Amino acid sequence: MRIAIVKEEARLEPRVAASPDTVKRYVGLGATVVVASGAGAASGIGDSDYEGAGASVVADNAAAVAGADIVLAVRRPEASALTGANKGALVIAIADPHGHEAALGEIAGTGVSLFAMELMPRITRAQVMDVLSSQANLAGYRAVIDASSEFGRAFPMMMTAAGTVPAARVFIMGAGVAGLQAIATARRLGAVVSATDVRPAAKEQVESLGAKFIAVEDEEFKQAETSGGYAKAMSAEYQAKQAALTASHIAKQDIVITTALIPGRPAPKLVSADMVASMKPGSVIIDLAVERGGNVEGAVPGEVVTTANGVKIVGHLNVPGRLAATASQLYAKNLYAFVETLVDKGSKALAVKWDDELVKATLLTKDGAVVHPGFRPAEPAAAPAEGASAA
Repeated sequence: MRIAIVKEEARLEPRVAASPDTVKRYVGLGATVVVASGAGAASGIGDSDYEGAGASVVADNAAAVAGADIVLAVRRPEASALTGANKGALVIAIADPHGHEAALGEIAGTGVSLFAMELMPRITRAQVMDVLSSQANLAGYRAVIDASSEFGRAFPMMMTAAGTVPAARVFIMGAGVAGLQAIATARRLGAVVSATDVRPAAKEQVESLGAKFIAVEDEEFKQAETSGGYAKAMSAEYQAKQAALTASHIAKQDIVITTALIPGRPAPKLVSADMVASMKPGSVIIDLAVERGGNVEGAVPGEVVTTANGVKIVGHLNVPGRLAATASQLYAKNLYAFVETLVDKGSKALAVKWDDELVKATLLTKDGAVVHPGFRPAEPAAAPAEGASAA
């Protein structure tokens, strides 16, 4: 069993799919681990660290992938990068399948089985494999650190001989994993924190962290959560009521952090240009959803925009990657926990249980086809039987 760790080629991707610790564990499973030279450099992991853990370091990705049974990556590799992998090899990554059906088809054509780690079901046995949570947790933390860097004032209230410094007022929009970590981090720094979310369960979580919950709590609000724990898309009427409440609240805030995402859809617009214009000069907005279209009107992916009224709108890309060493460490453990379920420990060989709920939920391509029901191409309409009349 040969496991390849590739060097990421995507722009702005400093993370890596394995740590020295997980390399040791793969070797313990009976695997030969091959790492492309420089794969961990941006995460503070040198080639010698991998070699010390039992891996072989090779010149490049092509050499790593050649003869591989498993290819581990952070982002979905291009189909051309999988040339040389064994037939039926497992490729495991954050596959970003929504809207990339053509790329999935190309990967299917290589004959590999592609798994999307972000489709891992949110069930108890898969918690240790939940890459969305591990990476979002870091994004929420980093968002507050980035906000403090851009904000020209202190976060906590300070009483000094020269006068009292008021605490910063921080508003978190979206209280999922990233939002809750942002609340906790802002509170640790001494800010006065408030938060909003359309999911009723979030109210107790927000308040347990010492923040004030802001929402229109009507009947629609009480039904605004899917069985998987994600936020539902809300009606236009509810959005209008929530926007009015949010607008009055945002005008009083120093920092706003938006985290709202709906799987498979563009990010919902939460902060309008008028809301931004109502904020004080020097205020900061961090848009964690900027890669999916953004929650904030005026946010630009990869840029910090300063508006005419002096508000900074921060649109950093790949925020977990801004903590590459920690993000890689956690992502590597997520991957190992999943790979471990695909290996027979007795024979030390691959033994994928294709009917396992984790496999079925994450498997995108197999045997030359896109097999996931959410991304499988639609069947062509059957031709009418000969002699049948048109309706």
